[in-house]
Amino acid sequence: MTYTQGMLKEGALKGKTIVVTGGGTGLGRSMGTYFSELGANLVITSRKLDVLTETAREISEKTGSPVLPLACDVREYDQVEQVIKDTKAQFGKIDILLNNAAGNFISPTERLSHRAFDTVVDIVLKGSYNFTLAVGKDWIEEKHPGNILSIVTTYAWTGSGYVVPSACAKAGVLSMTRSLAVEWAKYGIRANAIAPGPFPTKGAWDRLLPGDLQKKFDPANKVPVGRVGDHQELANLAAYLVSDFSAYVNGEVITIDGGEWLKGAGEMNQLDQVPEELWDAMEMSRKGGSKLKMMFAYFNGMRKLKFRK
Repeated sequence: MTYTQGMLKEGALKGKTIVVTGGGTGLGRSMGTYFSELGANLVITSRKLDVLTETAREISEKTGSPVLPLACDVREYDQVEQVIKDTKAQFGKIDILLNNAAGNFISPTERLSHRAFDTVVDIVLKGSYNFTLAVGKDWIEEKHPGNILSIVTTYAWTGSGYVVPSACAKAGVLSMTRSLAVEWAKYGIRANAIAPGPFPTKGAWDRLLPGDLQKKFDPANKVPVGRVGDHQELANLAAYLVSDFSAYVNGEVITIDGGEWLKGAGEMNQLDQVPEELWDAMEMSRKGGSKLKMMFAYFNGMRKLKFRK
């Protein structure tokens, strides 16, 4: 077994109906595909029905499980309510909601218009609370237990420059998750979140880091384990959190980033770029070693450091 393989046993989600927002492409598609492989009734939503329809066909052909594509702008509450109605008409119930729909810009904040800021916050935060509120009310009224999983990010709690609208919105989603985990537990509703690190998706990465920027700012360089994530790894974690195996996990945010945010958070973590020769020079300086050897080690180390940059 490897991390590129499915983790849960066959049929682990059989009989569950799962709504995945932003489920037509990228990580939403990957997670939805695995849910379907595990026997779930899958509902995927986004604004592009043509993309959803093709994705639904491909997933269903692969897994043999039913997939319902429903066009929905998560910013519009009446469209969210229609998804709930259509899903219940098709499958009778909803068991799980995955808030995955997102939008983002990488930009100096002062370059953004207020409309651009609104676009990100409305999709990420408003879209998540629209679906959460609508589905939650339905569960409470029907006395039906439920499970909410939201995709956030590590900068939901650290903050981050150049993605300020996203940071604001994701922080709100995380706060909603933790708050409702307490408030709605009495109704049999759990709420958790996942904070993924870099998981390559063609569309998103091309928009955020166009051209040679992907090479210059290769996210793998910031990850202590030395690589980006595989979609199956995220799908495995998501499947666990939406399954009954995680029944005692509530109000939690689980980071899956290879240690990326911790590396960035540590004041001295970037010293992993220091060559051995420089460490030798610093050690000799502390211990009062030969000045000639120390200078040789220092200049050799600086040459290697410059080459690395």
